Amino acid sequence: LFFESMRKTLSVAMIAMNEEANLPRTLESVRWADEIIVVDSGSKDRTLEIAASFGAKTSYHPFGGHGEQKNVALNLCTMDWILLLDADEVLTPELQQEIRTVLACEDGREPRHKAYWIPRLNLIFGRWIRHGGFYPDHKLRLFERGSARLSEGVGPHSTPQFSGPRGTLKHDMLHYAYPTMNVYLEHMNRYSSEIAALLHKRGRDSRSLPAFIWNAVLNPVATFIYNYFFRLGFLDGREGLLLHLNHSVYIHWKFIKAWWLGRGKQ
Repeated sequence: LFFESMRKTLSVAMIAMNEEANLPRTLESVRWADEIIVVDSGSKDRTLEIAASFGAKTSYHPFGGHGEQKNVALNLCTMDWILLLDADEVLTPELQQEIRTVLACEDGREPRHKAYWIPRLNLIFGRWIRHGGFYPDHKLRLFERGSARLSEGVGPHSTPQFSGPRGTLKHDMLHYAYPTMNVYLEHMNRYSSEIAALLHKRGRDSRSLPAFIWNAVLNPVATFIYNYFFRLGFLDGREGLLLHLNHSVYIHWKFIKAWWLGRGKQ
């Protein structure tokens, strides 16, 4: 009973917008957490109803960027530790148990680290992608409350900032990223527009011809060659080929969109 009282409590922090398709699967995998926080930015589907059915505490905040929105969720957490989770991510049973073990404070000992990387396995076009630099897709998601914040104004892939030694968990978090090509293309179009706006704001809009050729042409080609051949992306079959081709197109998109903004176009 003494060691049980030493156990660190866990908040799950999430942001959501029209996630009724993903949310039940995700929340089921963290039902055992002490607290679930879901910050919604105006869902029109059953997102809030589903969250409430799992006992989550919900809050509305207008979307101001991914980092900004996730920091709002972190601010609402009240437990000792926080697990930052996206609505399309799921903890495997093995990962659930590993996190419980980290927080158990067995024999009265504190967790070895104050933050942990979690390996992420991505489902893309119906295939779990294991090569080409997409696995293990380590994410810093488990940390002591108050020890990490996300950078704001840096686009959709903001990472929690933590100073100090970090541990790495062994078991995978499953990311149901892009189950169909339509979902993938819609996300890449939106993400590339967000990043293009940031590039333009920072003056990186490829106005000179050499910068344009490198960023919009050579960089996408070099990225494809590196990831598909040298990082063995071809081992993921047809889906791997489609992924790396379209990932290179995404790089092309974000730089030509920034260039277009630099010309005063919308």
